[in-house]
Amino acid sequence: MSGHSKWSTIKRKKGANDAKRGAIFTKIIKEITVAAKNGGEDQTSNPSLRAAVLKAKANNMPNDNIERAIKKGAGTLEGVSYEEIRYEGYGPGGVAIMVNCLTDNKNRTTPLIRMIFSKNGGNLGETGSVNYLFDRKAMFIIESGQTNEDEIMELLIDFDLEDIKTEEDNIIITANPDHFHQIAEVLDKKNYNLLVNEVTFVPQTTISLDEKKATQCLRIVELLEEEEDVQDVYSNFDISDELMLKISEGQ
Repeated sequence: MSGHSKWSTIKRKKGANDAKRGAIFTKIIKEITVAAKNGGEDQTSNPSLRAAVLKAKANNMPNDNIERAIKKGAGTLEGVSYEEIRYEGYGPGGVAIMVNCLTDNKNRTTPLIRMIFSKNGGNLGETGSVNYLFDRKAMFIIESGQTNEDEIMELLIDFDLEDIKTEEDNIIITANPDHFHQIAEVLDKKNYNLLVNEVTFVPQTTISLDEKKATQCLRIVELLEEEEDVQDVYSNFDISDELMLKISEGQ
């Protein structure tokens, strides 16, 4: 998998320092809080909460943090109320960018997202302007050295898998998002170390960019990902490994 793929994004994030880990914790806590608010604090009957807790554990979040977030969402403890907002827009070269946010102040978040787009050669669009270019998928990436494709195929034979492939010795699984929670539970019982464990949006097609436009689009995505209110960023541009290296060396 090359360029601005999901795996490329994960590889960049694997080198995150403690400050970035704190930011990841903040985003996951918001996700847990909203899931508990919408569906209650019982993970057995609330699959969204169960998935958020699995993500928290995969990122080594302390159990105390998880429990506090659940209680705040369920109303047992006093907490902040978050609103889910999706922003859609375009980067240089006609690249589609979709941003999912959880915010306690839309009047703060909207101009901030708009500024990141506009200052880096992009523009914020209307709701629905780019989401039709993406397909919703369940995605899991199992870190290398734990299993192989044949074992995973046998383990998940009862589910609607779309693809299993190995890239850089990591096993990448994509599946029907309706089966996300069941697959997540099966993999969790095997205690695999998962680099990705989520329902995501995968572009139907990708756009190749020259160095200038690729640098601008990467800048938009990176700035968005750094914002506390931003949960996920999806885009449909592709960058070769060679160009990615050239851009990194030029920074």
